[in-house]
Amino acid sequence: MIIVLKPEATAENRDFVVDRLKSLGFQTHISEGEERTIIGAIGDERQLRDRPLSSLPGVEKVVPILKPYKLVSKDFKKTNSEISINGIKIGGKHTTVMAGPCSVENREMLFEIVDKIYDAGARVLRGGAFKPRTSPYSFQGLGEEGLKYLREAADSKGMLVVTELMDPRDIDLICKYADIIQIGARNMQNFRLLKEVGKSGHPVLLKRGMSATIKEFLMAAEYIASEGNLDIILCERGIRTFETETRNTLDLSAIPVIKNASHLPVIVDPSHGTGRRDCILPMAQAAIAAGADGLIIEVHPNPSEAMSDGDQSITPDEFATLMKRIKIISATLERHLEE
Repeated sequence: MIIVLKPEATAENRDFVVDRLKSLGFQTHISEGEERTIIGAIGDERQLRDRPLSSLPGVEKVVPILKPYKLVSKDFKKTNSEISINGIKIGGKHTTVMAGPCSVENREMLFEIVDKIYDAGARVLRGGAFKPRTSPYSFQGLGEEGLKYLREAADSKGMLVVTELMDPRDIDLICKYADIIQIGARNMQNFRLLKEVGKSGHPVLLKRGMSATIKEFLMAAEYIASEGNLDIILCERGIRTFETETRNTLDLSAIPVIKNASHLPVIVDPSHGTGRRDCILPMAQAAIAAGADGLIIEVHPNPSEAMSDGDQSITPDEFATLMKRIKIISATLERHLEE
């Protein structure tokens, strides 16, 4: 349920309500708005039968949340969330672009890319240090060495780092180097992993599972939020259908559907979403036009020689062209490219 406080409610009123809820075994989450404060409460509602919250000082009304995802829903927070990480904003009126290679191959290549993508407008460096691959014989990433390269390259331009976490045992290592923890499509319903990143308090980029419904996607985000971490970025990266011309079917209709259901920022991955270099630019443009808060793009200096996902990577020059188009579309929608 959500407890809406009156506009004139004091901090003491808020703390009293929170203490009462906690004494009854409820988890609480506070959302401070410009006009009102909302307290989200998760627990056994039977505890409130003889203890009505509506009579407490400062309480305006108590509203049950009917959706199974509580904290990530628009019922809990009406306005769209904006996440700020070291001064770089994701969500709200900002268009934020994450870019870099699928996997970190070596230091030289990474520094070559970071100079060019930063100049084009990217503010988050992406790259895999640990790579989930279908074949056990494929390149699996450089591990901690790759993380060090990512951090060093990003710091040279004042960028953020986003990289994938696959194993709860690596969470401290990832948090040491990365600003945003990525949960890949294969792990969207790895509930133990979701709980651990929720407890970490680190911002999370959660990718939609390749066969997941939107409800399942939001329920996965709820696992993270239920541990006290609401710094969640949702990523639409395509779903598996019967179509064979693309790697996945990029579900751009999910953007407005999620935006109507949740306050969390939504970005789009046209690289994984299509698996085709020639589709990345048009689908990136369409994603921003559909209301996405940003993009995550695979960029490689020589895609034909990439150690992973070269078919869905674009060159730095192609990325610069993409960014020019994105800037125009964002301005048309009264958004601005995060700088």
